[in-house]
Amino acid sequence: MTSRRTFIINGSLATAAVLAVPSFAFTMKKKEIGLQLYTLREELPKDIKGTLEKVSSAGFTTVETYGFSIRDQFWGLTPAQFKEILDINHLKAVSGHYGVGSFLADGETTELKAAIAAARTLKSDYLTIPWVDPPFRKNSDDYKKIAGRLNEAGKMCRDAGLKLAYHNHDFEFENHNGVTGYEILLKDTDKDLVYFEMDLYWVVYAGKDALQLFRENPGRFTMWHVKDMDKFKPALNTEVGSGSIDFKPIFNEAEQAGMKYFFVEQENNFAPDSFDSIKKSCDFILNSLTLK
Repeated sequence: MTSRRTFIINGSLATAAVLAVPSFAFTMKKKEIGLQLYTLREELPKDIKGTLEKVSSAGFTTVETYGFSIRDQFWGLTPAQFKEILDINHLKAVSGHYGVGSFLADGETTELKAAIAAARTLKSDYLTIPWVDPPFRKNSDDYKKIAGRLNEAGKMCRDAGLKLAYHNHDFEFENHNGVTGYEILLKDTDKDLVYFEMDLYWVVYAGKDALQLFRENPGRFTMWHVKDMDKFKPALNTEVGSGSIDFKPIFNEAEQAGMKYFFVEQENNFAPDSFDSIKKSCDFILNSLTLK
């Protein structure tokens, strides 16, 4: 992950940028704007209650969790205790990023089972695998193996009343003898067992076209990370609506993609701090989407 940096953006310019961007044609059924809590990874472990209060106050209604472990649970709180705080703040954890240990490499299920139990306690819809360690994604055979493991995990999640999703970075788009890892994952996973959470920033960063992926794989991208790219430093994020990604045509194809939920995420380059950044992103979406 890119390390957090501070980058001050002139407030008037940011406001002008929001006003200059045309409204999205995509219409949501409910006012559900999600936040990937990794955005607040510096603040959340220090003050879970206060941080989630600010998330709710900023206008978010759903969240995607991160950070669960068998030993520490959610920063010292059990999933049940964590859910209580979410409920108090009218937030629903519809998805969570969970580490599954060595499962993708050797099929060991201890951590996957613990993740499933935590996601069930939070009453989440999705358990999302966020990352594959470099030693396990060197070539096309590795990706075929990962696809098989995802199918296995998808069955376990389905049996537990959950859905399994896979979240991308840019490394999945590297070419392996004429095929990318992402193409293998899409082709070799069962569409009824494995869903995809498209990180729009990483797709753009990798030089790929989200709309083409939607056309070629309709209905598979049930969740998105809405993360903008800094106009001058593409390796950095910025507040949604302040960067270089044109979200309008992407949101126009939400139905084709199969999108059910989306989560704002910003990993760095906060202006002036992470709480202010998530509020700016939420406000932009509220002002630029037709919400019902």
